[in-house]
Amino acid sequence: MRPIQRFRNFAVGAAALALFWSAQVGSTAAQSSGQQSFVTTKGEGFLLDGKPFRVAGVNNHYLTFGSPGEVTRVLDDATAMGANVVRTFLQPVIGSLDGRVPTIWNSKSTSDSSNLGTKGIYMMSWDPTTKRMVPNDGPDGLQKVDYLIAEAGKRKLKLILAFVDFWAYTGGAQQMNAWYGSSDKYTFFAADPRTRRDYKEWIRHVLSRVNTITGVRYSDDPTIFAWDLANEPDIHPKPLLHDWVSEMSAYVKTLAPKQLVTTGHGNMDQKLSDMNIPSVDFGTWHGYPSYVKISHSDFDARIREYCAIGRNIGKPVILEEFGVPRSDPDQANAYETWLNTIATSNCGGWVVWRLVSTQDSGLYPQDDYDKFDIHNDGGPAWQALRAAALKFQ
Repeated sequence: MRPIQRFRNFAVGAAALALFWSAQVGSTAAQSSGQQSFVTTKGEGFLLDGKPFRVAGVNNHYLTFGSPGEVTRVLDDATAMGANVVRTFLQPVIGSLDGRVPTIWNSKSTSDSSNLGTKGIYMMSWDPTTKRMVPNDGPDGLQKVDYLIAEAGKRKLKLILAFVDFWAYTGGAQQMNAWYGSSDKYTFFAADPRTRRDYKEWIRHVLSRVNTITGVRYSDDPTIFAWDLANEPDIHPKPLLHDWVSEMSAYVKTLAPKQLVTTGHGNMDQKLSDMNIPSVDFGTWHGYPSYVKISHSDFDARIREYCAIGRNIGKPVILEEFGVPRSDPDQANAYETWLNTIATSNCGGWVVWRLVSTQDSGLYPQDDYDKFDIHNDGGPAWQALRAAALKFQ
């Protein structure tokens, strides 16, 4: 073979090899994101690969600051339950690293992860010199979210991620208010131009982030089913909430057009009024009958009402948080009844509050306050939820 021909063959072979390895890298990244397709909407339902996709999901609040073992145990238990969606929040949020701007919650707690022992992990902080929000891209920050997304993708689980928690349990929007010296819980966050700016900078930073494990940009990752603007953005007055949701949901859509956007609002009193905003893809509501003092049957009627609102508007509706305390002897029957109503009402689905798994201590966390915790223990509540989830597979 003449040298020039050998060179040409080598060049062709090298190019082919490069293409092969490029394809392998792309394939690996795609596989690490778990699924090849994004969930979309059609009328009052969701679609995945052209087929109906009904949400059977679980909430967990510590997935962004729990240990790797605690995270994977929750994801494994979600899979064992038959869930296809897991919801959590991007948290914690702190004051300044030098302490000049205080952290308003107990970030030094030594409790377990379920009881908000965050072990120094935080997603964003305040820089008193530049007077700006600073994202934390390190191993004690957004790399924790990288891990969660990668592990969810391996299990073919979809994620609903709230950009921030509105409440102050691990800082959330209330900590962002405190950066500017405000303790106004309901208005300041959405009304002040500085917090609006910080929030949009956070959105842009998150959506443009490239996962250090999968190599996939967050806005391009089909593992992320949807973004909540916040967990329960209880913004007052109502016109301010509408203005904030309109601006922020449209902003997310410009940066992540392939992913769905919703509000994360509790909506128990507002009857899904935010669903009429064009850039909101589906409606959410949260319901705890024991908190609002209504019966299980009344709550079942509320489910039917909200599913009907979705059908009338032509968008999906998800019961995104709900729970019955384990002290209620009718807990399992309530779950069975409500989830059957969702299944037979052309509703988008449900996400129960909350699935917790064993902590690194080897023990389940003890919740003696809300008593909404769900365990993979084979008990009646677990069986009712698993049976309901399997109907959607």
